[in-house]
Amino acid sequence: MIIKYNLDKKSKIFLIIITLFVIFSLIALNTYANETDEVYLVSIKGTIDLGLSSYVQRALEEAVSNKAKAVILEIDTFGGRVDAAVQIRDQIINLNIPSVAYIKNRAWSAGALIALSAKYILMDKSASIGAAEPQPADEKTISALRAEFTSTALSRGRSEDIAAAMVDKDVEIKGIIEKDKILTLNAEQAIKLNIADNIVLNNEEVLNFLNLRDAKIVHIYPNWAENISRFVTNPVVSSLLLSIGFLGLIIEFWTLGWGIAGSIGIISLSLFFGGHIIVGLAGFETIILFVIGLLLLLAEIFFIPGFGLAGISGIAAILASIFLTFGNIIQATYSILIALGISVIGFFLLIKYIPSTRTWRKFVLSTEQKKELGYTVGTKDLKRLIGGKGISITPLRPSGIVEVNGKKLDALTRGEYVDSNTKIKVISIEGNKIVVEAVDAS
Repeated sequence: MIIKYNLDKKSKIFLIIITLFVIFSLIALNTYANETDEVYLVSIKGTIDLGLSSYVQRALEEAVSNKAKAVILEIDTFGGRVDAAVQIRDQIINLNIPSVAYIKNRAWSAGALIALSAKYILMDKSASIGAAEPQPADEKTISALRAEFTSTALSRGRSEDIAAAMVDKDVEIKGIIEKDKILTLNAEQAIKLNIADNIVLNNEEVLNFLNLRDAKIVHIYPNWAENISRFVTNPVVSSLLLSIGFLGLIIEFWTLGWGIAGSIGIISLSLFFGGHIIVGLAGFETIILFVIGLLLLLAEIFFIPGFGLAGISGIAAILASIFLTFGNIIQATYSILIALGISVIGFFLLIKYIPSTRTWRKFVLSTEQKKELGYTVGTKDLKRLIGGKGISITPLRPSGIVEVNGKKLDALTRGEYVDSNTKIKVISIEGNKIVVEAVDAS
């Protein structure tokens, strides 16, 4: 028996609606099932540098892609580079999931800007926030950083004046901060002034504040490349690497050929540039410029006697690549000046003290060929060379080979550089040392 069901128009519409409702419900349930009930924890500790910015960006992108419920920024820092803090601030402001700055101990200087960029600020009872006067404290730098602080506070519904007083000591707020002082707040003060939202003691209390007490905290740690870049881009380490690099190159200019000092200098500069490449601050153009400068210096040392256009161009190219790597003229200028200062001081200290050390004496023959010990020195024939003229076979830096009266001899100058194929004159004989000077071509 075949039973036929005749559906009117209204019944068909009702069935279609029911079917669509079931389909959309299944899609919604599937989407909800795929969402992870997780909260990502990002650690912002130590000096704020460009390596930290790279790590925070990766962690936030991972939190968004995995549909985390929120992000906790665990902050404990005295500050660091402003440009790195601004990069982190922008990343947090643009998050489409809730962000919480959990200040465990302190969020000073650049760390205060990062904390203000979060949707919520929670503080340990012993924590503090503020002390953000920039260095150097010139009008231009203060104005720029003050604008960053006030705009960030405004975007999160916090007091612009309080944020400005953390940066600019000219800001005076009656009953809160006097003129000529920089504002720093403890936890209770920050809550009273609506800068912080609550006092918490641990991450569990942070989850309770977010109504996510059952959520799983996922810790995101820096990888090896980010750890290396954080170390290398640290302001102190960057200046030290530049100092070692410059010192190695300076020593090479005063010695013949290529040695350990130059190799150490190149390794230091390579670490400096490599760390900045990892964080994405240095591009191929800076590396190409650095390599060109290095090749010009090598050409100057090995193939071109003296110090001329190639050497000057090489140094200029290397300095230009360093400026481009920093991306900040002020920061680059300070770092280069510090590095050059340390290099010059270190060079003169090496000249003065190293020859007298026990380690150095192991590499130098200090035995004197005294007559009493049976040695004979043919100084009689050498004395006849005084006043004699000849030509330099190799560059004298200050020692080298000269030709006098048809004989090739080891000679040295009083310290000045003499190019090869230069007319010279023997001015004195000191033991077995033949001292010469350049003769004016005229």
